[in-house]
Amino acid sequence: MTPDRRDRHDRDVAIVAFAQTDHRRRTDDLSEVEMLMPVLHDVLRQTGLKTADIGFTCSGSSDYLAGRAFSFTMALDGVGAWPPISESHVEMDGAWALYEAWVKLLTGEADTALVYSYGKSSPGSVRDVLTRQLDPYYVAPLWPDSVALAALQAQALIDNGHTDEPALAAIATRSREDATANPHAQLPGAREQGGYLVEPLRTGDCPPIGDGAAAVILAVGDRARELCDRPAWIRGIDHRIEAHSLGVRDLTDSPSTRLAAERAGAFERPVDTAELHAPFTSQEVVLRRALDLDDRVRVNPSGGALAANPMMAAGLIRLGEAAAHIHRGASDRALAHATSGPCLQQNLVAVLEGEARA
Repeated sequence: MTPDRRDRHDRDVAIVAFAQTDHRRRTDDLSEVEMLMPVLHDVLRQTGLKTADIGFTCSGSSDYLAGRAFSFTMALDGVGAWPPISESHVEMDGAWALYEAWVKLLTGEADTALVYSYGKSSPGSVRDVLTRQLDPYYVAPLWPDSVALAALQAQALIDNGHTDEPALAAIATRSREDATANPHAQLPGAREQGGYLVEPLRTGDCPPIGDGAAAVILAVGDRARELCDRPAWIRGIDHRIEAHSLGVRDLTDSPSTRLAAERAGAFERPVDTAELHAPFTSQEVVLRRALDLDDRVRVNPSGGALAANPMMAAGLIRLGEAAAHIHRGASDRALAHATSGPCLQQNLVAVLEGEARA
């Protein structure tokens, strides 16, 4: 059950540090552990903590990407699991690992948590791998890939008058131009939209395939204030899911995102920044409508998933980027969103706030 925001009392939880890799198309020269270790060292260095100081560790990854069962246990070599640590893993994007860690801290069983996630999409065909998320009886045997399904969603938006191809191209241009200020982005800078990948989506409407990792540290109350000059307090977080069958969904809307945002308190007062996990330009259109975001909100100033989309880490990166905006004083109240599954099937929304500045 989702802990009620009104029942937390003094167990407020904040993101106090965030680190990520430079996202690359291929990392053939690195194992998952070698890719992950610099990120873990960086996020711990930011707080001055050591592995032994962390009360709970939770990770997110996918054995399907790695191609071997229980591959996440190898990544623990990068964390250091001796002496024994309190540890968990989700077969999901790291944003859901952060949710588990948040619940753990609310229970009072720990005061600090390390959350990390990673993914290497380069070894195989990620479009084929993602078909395994679909209904195993009626849809998966047809092998519709993630781009084809996103194209169905984009065409539905166009047919309903919610967007058009020039508007989608403008989203791609804005996102990648913003990414020029992000040293970790895989595709910074505006570029040609290219030809159709699956009509109406052009190459520029789709996310890059690449490898990467990210990590955050969570802390409670005064411990968070000791570790960070301006903690990003998690004022609310919730996740919801759409029906598994695509045929019973309205692909132009995302009621699960809207409900998660409502439960997280996103509509209580305006946000100034939103980091949306929208791998396709058309999905930003859906999310903006579901979250009621107007042009006064800065959307994906980091470049978003159109600039770097490492599987299993891109959602956690949205939370980390939103927190980083607060850490450096660029935002006072930010919304972060993560998604998983075809056509925005599963959605997580968090509201982060910085303390008032004197």
